[in-house]
This record gives sequence, C-alpha cells and structure tokens, in this order.
Amino acid sequence: MQKYILWLIDYIRKLESKIAFYPTVFSFTGIIFALIMYYAENNGISGYIIKYFPALVINHTDTALNILTTFIAGLISIMVFSFSMVMILLSQASSNFSPRLLPGLISNRRHQKILGIYIASLLYCIFTLISIEPTGDSYQLPGFSVLFAIIFMVTCLGAFIYFIHSISQEIQVHNIMERIYADAKHRLEKLLDSEKESIEEMSFPDTDNWEVITAKRSGFLQTINLDIISKIAQECDNKFEVFAIKGNFIHLNQLLYKVEKSLDEEQQELIEDAFLFSRDEIISDNYILAFKQLTEVAVKAMSPGINDPGTAIITLDYLTELFTLRSSKSDESFVTVDDEALIKINTVSFENLMFYCNSALRTYVKHDLVMVLKMLDMYNHLYKNTTNKTYQKVIVSQVKILLKDAKASINNEDDIEVIEARAKATLDN
Repeated sequence: MQKYILWLIDYIRKLESKIAFYPTVFSFTGIIFALIMYYAENNGISGYIIKYFPALVINHTDTALNILTTFIAGLISIMVFSFSMVMILLSQASSNFSPRLLPGLISNRRHQKILGIYIASLLYCIFTLISIEPTGDSYQLPGFSVLFAIIFMVTCLGAFIYFIHSISQEIQVHNIMERIYADAKHRLEKLLDSEKESIEEMSFPDTDNWEVITAKRSGFLQTINLDIISKIAQECDNKFEVFAIKGNFIHLNQLLYKVEKSLDEEQQELIEDAFLFSRDEIISDNYILAFKQLTEVAVKAMSPGINDPGTAIITLDYLTELFTLRSSKSDESFVTVDDEALIKINTVSFENLMFYCNSALRTYVKHDLVMVLKMLDMYNHLYKNTTNKTYQKVIVSQVKILLKDAKASINNEDDIEVIEARAKATLDN
C-alpha cells in the first residue's frame, strides 16, 4: 500500500509542475459548471429569476448570441496572446540566462491558473451557446447562464491585466534570481532546523563490510522518503548509509545505499520506492540546484555574447548569502531515533560545492578586476562567518586559486596590487 501511495504522491508532484496541469483542471471545472447550469436552466431557474429579479436575466436571443459569440472570439484572442507571451518568456530566459531556469518558470502556478481561467470561461461560453434553443422562447433561453458568462469575461479581463503585469516582472533577471534564492534559502533553513534537533557529535559504525545495494533504475534523485527507511530500520534493528545524493543523476547499478543486515525482498522493494526519481530538478527538494542555476546565470552574463557584469555581481550577492547558510550545515546528516543514528546521509560537501561554482566562475571573471574583487569579498565574508576549520581551509584554497588565475590574466600592476591587498584580508586571518 505504501508503494502505491508514494507512486501517487510522486506522480501528482510531477503533474503539478507541468504547464498544462492547472489549465486542464480549470477546463474540467468550466465544463462541469456549464453542465450544472444547463441542468438548472432545464428546471426553470431563468424563469424563476425573471419573475423576481428580471434585471439579472438576458431575455433576448439575439443579444445572448451576440454576447456569447463575441466573448468566445475575444477569449480565443486573449488566450493565444497569453500563450505567446509565455513562449517568448521561456525563449528569452533560455537564451539570455540559462535553459535550466525553464522548469521553474514553466511551473509558475499564477500563470497556469490564469490560462486555466481563460480556457474554463471559453468552454463555459461554448457550452452555453450550444444550449440556446432556436425558438427564442424566454423560458428556453439560458438567460441566467449568459449573466455568468458576462461575469466570467470580466474576470478574464482582470486576469489578463494581472498577467501582463506578472509576465513583465517575471522576465526580469533580478526577480528570477530572487525566486531561486528564496526557494533555496527556505530549503536550507529547513535542513538546518532538522540538524539542530540531532546530536552534534554523532557516532556511526564503519560501513566497509555492509551489504551494498545498487540502483535498479536511472534518473535524477528528486527526494528520499526517510520516514519509510527509518521505520524499516527500527522494525528490523538495522542501520543504513545512503550514498546517492539528491539532485544527482543516478545511473543504473550505481551505489544507492548500504545496509548493516540483509533485507528481505519486500523490505528492499519498500526502500527502493522511497527513492523518488524524476527527469526534472526542483529547488524545493534540492538546494544544490540553486547554486548551479545562479552560477550558470553569472557565467552566461559574463560570456562575450552577453557581457552583463551587473547581473553577474547581483548573482554573486545571492551566492554569498547561500554559501553563508551552507557553511552552517554539516557535510553529513543523520536520522536519529531515541538519540541513536539509524541512517547516515551523504550530501554534496562544502568543498565540492565551492569547487563546482567557483571553477566555472573563474573561467569567465578572472580577467575582470571588478568581478575578481567581488569574489574575494565573498570569500572574506564566508571566512568570517563560519567557525568550521575545514570550511575555512577550503575558502583559503579558493582565494589562492583565484589570485593565481587573476595574476595570469590581468597585466596591469596596479590592479594586481589591489587584488593582492583584498586577498590578504582573508589569507592573513
């Protein structure tokens, strides 16, 4: 049963990130409401309202037909324009910033819901138009339904105005980076809170001789349901070490986890289903993706084709904040029950994360004095805001590498002196 629940949750999460999810849900809602109104009209709701509230009912066939046909044509035009704007947004974000930003932009729920309102209103108007009887009899004319069509059209106009405002804000790189940063910060803070609840110095047995379990499928490891693994560990007095890192692409037969005692077939299937794979990457599940995306935006901004150092500087500000948060987190995490570590979870180490981001940045910024100084400021800030000696050594190492690259790329001696003086602030600590 747990297997199917996990599969259903994973399937719903994937569906919700698709651009057509909310429009499809809203479309069915519009059709269902149109059928409800058709049933109500057949039971004389328009005749009842004409008797008590005549101003609320459109009681002329030609007027109703003109209103509905105009609404249908107008909604199709608005919908086509809105979809075109979304495609332009995605194309511009892909070419100017990074293709990896597209999943986050596509999954924007506000835009999905607005498109869904358009389609639901359009389908409602179509079904209401079909229900009009050609006799023109006032009791057969769905006058009250036409009133709802007018209300829906006014709602669509309001949604269209909001859509224009939202899409103009969404395309701005500062807002894109703010969203990425906010998602990653929320995820990191959540992980830090969970670490505070565990024991700081956690002992865990050596796992060299434990049974090795490999992956039976491939894909991006989206998330891990640790509750299921922890429950099995308690039931069979077992311990696990998870080697697969969330966000990484897991290949077939790659090491997934180690287990202290052998598991039966049913337990292995449950644990296998606890590893949720996906072809998409989501920041709310994996904060590492935010570092990758922000780094790629900075690299793209500093490339000769774009040449936008202002965007790169803003990106470094966000990276500094995220690295500061990450420096407060341990490289290893544990799941504990009654102060006993049952699961050890390996994550992307601070050293590897620094190397990944900074090696890509150095390639494009080592010749630019302003960007080199900005990166040195980032290192200095990180060094002062972490008490982890291992992390401080990593930061010092990155300062030395950047200093070496900058000296090889910048010929101006005055600039080199400025860079050395800025680097000294970190190296002398």
